Amino acid sequence: MRLIRAKNYDDMSLKAANIIAAQVSLNPKSVLGLATGSTPIGTYRHLVEWYQKGELDFGKAVSINLDEYCGLSGEHPQSYRRFMRENLFDHINIPADRSFLPDGTQTDSVLECARYDRIIEEHNGIDLQLLGIGRNAHIGFNEPDSCFACGTHQVILTESTIAANTRFFEDEAQVPRKAYSMGMQAIMQAKRVLLIASGADKAEAIRNSFFGPVTPQVPASILQLHRDVIVIADEAALADCPAEA
Repeated sequence: MRLIRAKNYDDMSLKAANIIAAQVSLNPKSVLGLATGSTPIGTYRHLVEWYQKGELDFGKAVSINLDEYCGLSGEHPQSYRRFMRENLFDHINIPADRSFLPDGTQTDSVLECARYDRIIEEHNGIDLQLLGIGRNAHIGFNEPDSCFACGTHQVILTESTIAANTRFFEDEAQVPRKAYSMGMQAIMQAKRVLLIASGADKAEAIRNSFFGPVTPQVPASILQLHRDVIVIADEAALADCPAEA
């Protein structure tokens, strides 16, 4: 693991955007695993700015997102497809037919999970996987469990995740209780993983994930076994980590 300390959220966002920009510049056909949530918004903002200045070209890239809420169409204001369009896709030139997310309207979870795993396989896996981290150390929607989920799967969201996501909805009752999530196999087979974290509320998750035992009760801890992981976290998120880290 390579740990990069950032001064604050803006610094973290810039550092992460630089790594993604370098990936796309060096390999224009990169397969990017992308994340949603509040953490990567600043990173996407930088990528959009550089594209609009003519410094980046996403025309040959592929994006494969981590997850999507079950029961929400891509046009729903809180769907992750809508999030990606508003924060990235609508502002860069990545082709719509090469930007993939799970289909939240698909009620047959077996078919949908198999379809999504095929998409990942057909693109020979992910070159650079961007991750945030939940307060309970979930990555994607891989929640704490008794084992690591291998392939794409339907997840029953934990109460802590529902509570954390309530801020995006009018009230907690509107937060979906299930989601489709990329599994650990695709994440661990990515050539490089970039995890970003900001804020004191992520400090315990960062400490447990990278300075504790590998356990499915701390989903992100599996990244300790990955050959090429970059963690960019600000001072608040690193507050509980060993001083020498």
